[in-house]
Amino acid sequence: MNASRREFLKGAAASGALMSGLALSRRKPAHPRVEIPREGIASDPLRPQYHLLPARNWMNDPNGPIYWKGSYHMFFQYNPNAAVWGDMHWAHAISPDMIHWKHLPLALAPTPGSYDSEGCFSGSAVDDGGVATFLYTGVKSVPAAQATLRDAKHNFMEVQCLATSRDDVLQKWDKLPAPVLLPPNDPNLTGFRDPCLWQMGKTWYMGIGSGARGKGGRVLLYRSEDLRHWQYVRPLATGKWNGKQTNDPVDAGEMWECPDFFPLGKKHVLLYSTERKVYWQSGELDPETLIFNTEKRGLLDHGAFYAPKTQLDAKGRRILWGWIPETRTEAEYSAAGWAGCMSLPRALTLAGDGTLQIAVIPEMARLRDLEMAVTASGTGNKARVEALQKIGLPTATAEIAMEFQAKPVHFRILDGTQEILRVAFDPAKAGGELRLGDRVAPVLPASAGQHRLRMFLDGSVFECFLDGGLALTSRVYLAPKTPLRIEMSKTELAAVESLCVWPLRAISPDRLTT
Repeated sequence: MNASRREFLKGAAASGALMSGLALSRRKPAHPRVEIPREGIASDPLRPQYHLLPARNWMNDPNGPIYWKGSYHMFFQYNPNAAVWGDMHWAHAISPDMIHWKHLPLALAPTPGSYDSEGCFSGSAVDDGGVATFLYTGVKSVPAAQATLRDAKHNFMEVQCLATSRDDVLQKWDKLPAPVLLPPNDPNLTGFRDPCLWQMGKTWYMGIGSGARGKGGRVLLYRSEDLRHWQYVRPLATGKWNGKQTNDPVDAGEMWECPDFFPLGKKHVLLYSTERKVYWQSGELDPETLIFNTEKRGLLDHGAFYAPKTQLDAKGRRILWGWIPETRTEAEYSAAGWAGCMSLPRALTLAGDGTLQIAVIPEMARLRDLEMAVTASGTGNKARVEALQKIGLPTATAEIAMEFQAKPVHFRILDGTQEILRVAFDPAKAGGELRLGDRVAPVLPASAGQHRLRMFLDGSVFECFLDGGLALTSRVYLAPKTPLRIEMSKTELAAVESLCVWPLRAISPDRLTT
């Protein structure tokens, strides 16, 4: 089941005056705390070992990634009580390199009786004159007439909230006593959440995920001089309703979640999530009219990837993070004691024609162990077959890099007794040339008729990238019984120019990413 992050909403009513700071010990959780033995989680062969995820329980959207005083900080949606959606807090992790992470205490928690009593939903982090600042969506239960999130079961008002930190490690956050922005008074509004922020000159701009019932999703644009007083400008971008009658407007394309908007090269890029997919658009932002003119568009990832957020790193690169959700049933991941993980850090660039380019950062090579490779093309086929047969992986934690001609290429990853994953490329299957397990994606023509594939295996997570412009993420819930190997026919191996495999080291000695 590819579950929406909003499907799991569980309601409880509360309203009243806000209390500054966190209120972890006084808030009654919506879900009873479920304790899965630490040893069981640590030894789970399906659990990723070099992706960022909490030691236990549910996580979803990346929130407010920021490079601050020499360290990378990642915040994300987190339920401290169970491995299912609920009690949305902001968890916090810190890293020197975006690869190795250490968990810190929770950054944000719902405050009982306040405007965020039902959850601290997604948002952004910025540097406001030397003060780290969160803009996030707070949620509480309200009468149906006041709700911005209505799904036939729940009525929630979404407001935009601000919190600041003057702590060098960003561990202490203080909330303002009132929201900085209330939703428009519009009965057709389909949502009002997940603020993204950028600055032009001294003016701050904020895009908020929203939409209009029966019309389509949109990003509402606001501006401010101080991040506290906001003026509505216009829709930054709009979409179309797909015509489906659904309880959740996201499924109907009537609501765009988790927008992100940023300059990239000489253009601007918009990301948004709707219909359980993530889309990108590139184009020109008119600085006078603030109208975004789309020139190119596409899917950001063709698989299990949602609600992304970007940041600038210390080198000025635009880094993309996304939530990799579970695709198994709630009963299965709840019993496992953990659910969801962060994608690997992906650097974004634009090709000359405005097409978005995606590549996992080269720093991932720091996790590589001894290389195993098939000898270069042009050598004897027998030697190449023997080299392929010698490739073995003790666990499903590895990187595979392959260059191949524009000919059919299929290979299987096996554990000796079962097929873990099948990867297939067929240029004759227009619109579905690449297959990763049960997921397919279209492929753009490669220059010089040669393709480059890079794939990361990590427990149940498989992130695949082709030719720098296509990403396809899949989940596979088959625990290997013996070391893994790669199987490919002699004919198809002949089309492979190069094949390298590296086992990747875990980023945590106890496999709990702490």
